Parts: sequence; C-alpha cells; structure tokens
Amino acid sequence: MIRRISYRIFRTGLLAAIVVSGAACTSTATKPASSHIAVQESVGFTITEEGRISSDTRLDYDMALGYLEQGRLDDGIALLETVVESASDLSAPRIDLGIAYHRAGDLEAAEQHLQLALQSSPEHPIAHNELGIIYRKTGRFAEARRSYEAALETYTGYHFARRNLAVLCDLYLADLECALRNYEAYMLTVPTDEEASMWIADIRYRMGVAED
Repeated sequence: MIRRISYRIFRTGLLAAIVVSGAACTSTATKPASSHIAVQESVGFTITEEGRISSDTRLDYDMALGYLEQGRLDDGIALLETVVESASDLSAPRIDLGIAYHRAGDLEAAEQHLQLALQSSPEHPIAHNELGIIYRKTGRFAEARRSYEAALETYTGYHFARRNLAVLCDLYLADLECALRNYEAYMLTVPTDEEASMWIADIRYRMGVAED
C-alpha cells in the first residue's frame, strides 16, 4: 500500500518541513531517493524527499525523533544509526543524526553524517548551516563561511544561517562589512531581535558609520 510519510528535522524553530513520500514496503531494501527544495519567501522552504523504505524503518525513525525530543540523545542516536543503514540515500535521517551527535558533543561524527547528507542532497540548506556551525567550532572559519553562504544560496531568507554568518564575520573573521550586511539582512527577517540590533549599532560605531 502506498502511503505518504512525513518527517521533520530535529531542531527547535527550523523553518524547514522535511517530507518523505514513498511506498511502505515489507522489504528493508531501498531505492535511490530524490529530493526537491521548494522556496516560499513568505513562509520559508519545504524539502521533499522521495524514497522507498520499510514500515519498520518508518516506525524506527518516528521513535528516534521522539527520543530526541525527550532529550534521550543516546537512545535517539542508536536508533537513528539503524535508520540510516536502512535508508542510506535519504538526507533527513542523516541530518537528524548529525544534529544529535553535535548535541552529544561528538563533532567528528556529526560532521561525517552531515557530509553524507550533502552527498544525497548537495543543496540542503540545513545541512550546510549545521556543518558551518561545526566548522566554526573547530576553527575552520573559511569553511564555515562557505557553508553558511551555500545555505543562503538556496534560501536567502534562512535567518539561522544569516545570523550565523554575521556572527562569524564579526567575531572570527574581523570582516565588519560582511557582518553589518548580514546582520541587517537578518533583521529584515527577525526585526524583534534586540541583541542583534545592539550588535549592529556596535559595528556601525566601530566602522564610523552614522545611524540611519
């Protein structure tokens, strides 16, 4: 029986809705997945992946996400490891696993799974943003910048990546023009962020730029 299966990336407040559609099957075999990224400027973006997975894999994935939402990282990670073995072509479980490892403090494993997710979906903005955070934490600032910019190439309104890029340029790259440009773009999307507003004022002061 054909069923639509919805999945989500485990990270509070993400703009993306991750949807996997396909046939539930009795076999654990998979076929190559395909993904599509649709951007709706007013609401964000939707990433749809299509692939054939087993009913057991679907249930395991739902259970794993439940564990992560409960803060049971070890249980969630262990179950996601089995999911990615059964659905290796899907990027969403890989990204969930990468984020979970990141939260558990294993940056090496997090990076590995995010890179694998990008092999399946090279333009995936969430994978690029998460990978950028890991690069920044491990001192690879040029790589972090490229990752944030790759996320923004897919969706310019992705405010998590925009803010991350602004902070990177401000605090780690000493590129004040880049920082100001991206903070201002970020504020167009999140105008209530008072902290970012103060950072903009500080950068303008350091650059000798008059307030508007």
